[in-house]
Amino acid sequence: MQWIARSRTQARRTASSSLDPSTPRGRPLSTSANAREHIEAILRDLARQYLPSKDLREGETALAKIVAERDDPFRVLISTILSQRTRDEMTEKASRQLFAKYDRPEAMAEADLEDLVRLIRPVGFYRQKAAQLQRVSRVLLQRHGGLVPRTYEELLALPQVGPKTANCVLVYGYGEPRIPTDTHVHRVSNRLGLVRTKTPEATEQRLMRVVPKKWWLHVNELFIRFGKDLCRPIRPRCPSCAFTSFCHHYRTVVARRRPPRRR
Repeated sequence: MQWIARSRTQARRTASSSLDPSTPRGRPLSTSANAREHIEAILRDLARQYLPSKDLREGETALAKIVAERDDPFRVLISTILSQRTRDEMTEKASRQLFAKYDRPEAMAEADLEDLVRLIRPVGFYRQKAAQLQRVSRVLLQRHGGLVPRTYEELLALPQVGPKTANCVLVYGYGEPRIPTDTHVHRVSNRLGLVRTKTPEATEQRLMRVVPKKWWLHVNELFIRFGKDLCRPIRPRCPSCAFTSFCHHYRTVVARRRPPRRR
């Protein structure tokens, strides 16, 4: 699909620039210094709320729940492909139905395509994704002996795998420190003022420059939970948020909407 190809191209360009924090036109990606100073405090606060053990297997996202059942990079890869443009609840439902019958690359590669379609119907674009699951399973068998590769570059070379999917496999499948960046992570990071970027791919690269590496494994889980709970796409619950004193979105958008106090 075109959007995956664009993501893949952008990822290679950004990787080749050695995480250079600038736009394609060379303009520096500025970050709110005030928010940047609070990065560790933000992550500690979110961890206390959403992941006190700091164990991803105790998280609430679909991938965390899948890993809690079995540490299996193949399941993480397949579930992340299913999650593309799909809500977590539907990803989890489709993954459970699929893995109850086909949980290995060999089985998925030989499965009846219509049966795969039936099992993953809860997700968006289920017919296209069923064919993609078979393709990636066959490539794993042909090129990697049925194993999921554990390097970013090899993962990007798989069908239907873009930057977010590759990083999800590394984080949830192998425990490798990366920052998978979906729409929630992209939105939360920009609203808080941690980055000022236009795409999730640019956000990923910028976050890897400003977030201490010890937190990389947890950023995705924490920001997704925060993005669903308080920092929602529509009508964010700013009055309940602890970060309004330095949040870029609150100071520049929400606070300016407030009517002036009457004297």
